Amino acid sequence: MKFFLRHNYFSIPGLAVIAALFISGSVFTTEYFSKEYDLKQFNITDFGAVSDTTVLSTKAIQTAIDECSKNGGTVVIPAGNYKSGTLYFKDNVTLQIDRGATLFGSLHLKDYPENNPDYTFFRKGTLKRALIYAEKCTNIAITGDGTIDGQGAKFWIPKGAKVNSYSVRPYVIWMIKSRDIRIEGVRLRNSPLWMQHYLACDNLYIHNIDVFNHSNKNNDMMDIDGCHDVRISDCTGDTDDDGITFKSTSGRANKNVVVTNCILSSHCNAIKMGTESNTGFKNFAISNIVIRPSKVSDKYIYGRPEGIGGIALETVDGAEIDGVVISNIRIDGTLCPIFLRLGNRARKYFDEQSIERPGVLQNVSINNVVATGAQQIACSISGLPDYPVENISLSNISVEFEGGGTLEHINREVPEEEQSYPEFNMFGELPNYGFFIRHAQNINFSNIRLFTKNSDLRPALFLSDVQKSDFRDINMDSTEGNNCNIVVENSQHILFSGCRVNGPSSSFIRFKGNENQNIYIQNNLLPEVKQVFTPSETKVMNIRETGNIK
Repeated sequence: MKFFLRHNYFSIPGLAVIAALFISGSVFTTEYFSKEYDLKQFNITDFGAVSDTTVLSTKAIQTAIDECSKNGGTVVIPAGNYKSGTLYFKDNVTLQIDRGATLFGSLHLKDYPENNPDYTFFRKGTLKRALIYAEKCTNIAITGDGTIDGQGAKFWIPKGAKVNSYSVRPYVIWMIKSRDIRIEGVRLRNSPLWMQHYLACDNLYIHNIDVFNHSNKNNDMMDIDGCHDVRISDCTGDTDDDGITFKSTSGRANKNVVVTNCILSSHCNAIKMGTESNTGFKNFAISNIVIRPSKVSDKYIYGRPEGIGGIALETVDGAEIDGVVISNIRIDGTLCPIFLRLGNRARKYFDEQSIERPGVLQNVSINNVVATGAQQIACSISGLPDYPVENISLSNISVEFEGGGTLEHINREVPEEEQSYPEFNMFGELPNYGFFIRHAQNINFSNIRLFTKNSDLRPALFLSDVQKSDFRDINMDSTEGNNCNIVVENSQHILFSGCRVNGPSSSFIRFKGNENQNIYIQNNLLPEVKQVFTPSETKVMNIRETGNIK
């Protein structure tokens, strides 16, 4: 009966078979259903695949895939060690890698034919190779409890070699303009490039996979690129480069994405949008994520062993980031827990493209985050002059910083770096230890805890060109020698309410610049603060201060 239920014999053809058996007086037997079941399974050893990594089984596995696709079914890789070059997916095929089975990628580039997808994207003509390749396929899956190992270290390109390293390193999985995709249960190891790249795909489901990728440059866990209706859940990843990564390298935005219940480790950024950001990232819900240090702590290719970023939302090539909700995140050890950046690198994804203006970063909510181990460079939320980030809400956030900043940092001029590669340390040492916010409007902070392990003479917050924003219930550390807890520079219509300063300070708020106005300071608890605000050397219009306890 096991086979009966699993293969839906209650379909019309199935019912006809059952009726015929009853009429003939036949008895249902395991043998009968076993034969029916076997017709849907294609064991690669039946097509000549050999459990021997000295033998290339590409042709045998591909033949099994081709036969399976005629009527749909499952290609089974049984327990054993098999080696293959590029495999081409076909419609209605599930590749099942059984427990105890490992599919190794060939060590020879000649076994990975070049492919030129019928789709325009950045690096088209350069990215060409993959161990598992799907283009314009429907209803495909990779499942099982086994392993795919790309043997990526063997494709290392020495520094200075006169070759584009992207063109001679295959992905493990590359799927383009395909739909109804399921990746479930498998262990993915050691890609020569990104582990997985899903480009312009629809209805993508990635569940319960385990990724370990520390063998080569650009060892991302997964890259979702211009895909719609994406669900990623219950995954574990440990990578040298970025973890769950969303890119926009073509004219198609990422839309309708859910990520939940994952454990991530990365030497770079654990959750990232960008840096390749040509079109957009819309309607995201990301929740219940643990970000922890990598198990590989003694070496790294990119980033740092601790990880450089927890949540990084970056648009620098004209893309829109719009409608992102991130909640219930635990971040341990990364240098910068939260980094949001709107820049203007303006890199094209095809030569004729025209990028008229910077992108958009708006309508982002980040809540229920606990982060420890953040380093001296602060978190930041930054746009550009005349192109602010908008409608950003942070609530129920607790961040522990290393501390160690000095008074000299406060007066440092922070460069705009408009066209630079976006990374948490792009501005250098920031003039505050908590959050640096510049060129922004409608920013809302509530119930935020910012504290330092060691003494830090910088303020907790630095606001520059910030408009129409509320900062409520900010609990911030201060140490002997602090001359202020918040810097407000050329900002208007700002509310500070219900904040608490823990420790001594000369002033709660210090004003800089000529254009501060309509600042409301009310009901803050400042027991060791000498004065609520420092009168600016320049004009400040309409400051209202009431109910503050000193």
